Amino acid sequence: MSIDERLSSLGIALPEAPVPVANYVPTQRTGDLVFTSGQTPTRAGKLVLSGKLGTTLTVEQGQEAARLAVLNCLAALAGDLDSLDGIAAIVKLTGYVASAEGFGEQPAVINGASVLLEEVFGEAGRHARAALGVAELPGGAPVEIELIVRVRS
Repeated sequence: MSIDERLSSLGIALPEAPVPVANYVPTQRTGDLVFTSGQTPTRAGKLVLSGKLGTTLTVEQGQEAARLAVLNCLAALAGDLDSLDGIAAIVKLTGYVASAEGFGEQPAVINGASVLLEEVFGEAGRHARAALGVAELPGGAPVEIELIVRVRS
């Protein structure tokens, strides 16, 4: 089953690839690795959720934000690769969570993205990961995700 077929069977449509808002590129390839720039939970250039985990947002809302952010990473990759089927493995996910003082559930929030990647890519979606709490993210975003993927030669 292709990745597009898998997404469809899960009821997931990739969003339009986000347009960079500053001086950077959405993806950068070196050898068989592709790095994505950080993506936030946006649709059509608009932030879908804003706020901080531990005050204005629940863990479940954070997980949904992480899912949308990682879908934006996949959309950026789809714009760079001929097909998401060219991805051999998700190597690493780095997730940043805008966190209120005392909030320590960043791994649970970023699981929203990790679980989605495994659902879509199967074993190839299992990855190394960092889940970091930060004071603020651009535009008031609750989550920012970046990926490193290995592509087929």
